[in-house]
Amino acid sequence: MTGAACGAALLICVAAPATFADPDSNDIIQKLALPKPDAADLAAPTRGIRAVKPGRPAHAPEPAPSIDLAIPFNSGAATVAQEGAGIVAALGHALASPELAADHFKIEGHADTVGAASANLALSQRRAENVVAALTQRYGIAADRLSAVGVGSDRLVVPTPDQTAEPRNRVVRVINLGAGP
Repeated sequence: MTGAACGAALLICVAAPATFADPDSNDIIQKLALPKPDAADLAAPTRGIRAVKPGRPAHAPEPAPSIDLAIPFNSGAATVAQEGAGIVAALGHALASPELAADHFKIEGHADTVGAASANLALSQRRAENVVAALTQRYGIAADRLSAVGVGSDRLVVPTPDQTAEPRNRVVRVINLGAGP
């Protein structure tokens, strides 16, 4: 391959944007469902000892099931944009499903890097709260199953420099916390 061809190939690979497909409720259920224990795990008493998956440190807990949803928010706004209603509906139907009905969830609001970090933190909190409000008011999800947390621009989906309006960083992460108290 010539230098120019390699450069062009690299440009194509680097320039391809990360995209989100709008998930349906089944996609969300699949991502958020807690792993089911093996029948062998249930049958054999272990007295507090558990098997560790190969390649995983013994002290590392399994990551909680989660999904990032590209719920559209306008830059600087906390209300879900009209084109995001379908994603919130899919989330509401998923959380109401028998597979997830017993679980509790953290709804994390994220922001891009435009503006001050403190303003982004407050904005991301309001975004998370608005999604929680929609889930409780429109889809009947019990409020005690949901917690809203804003993380601001601390955990970017797409690394960007400060003051970059990147819509892919204005996401909502939903994390399954398991069965409640």
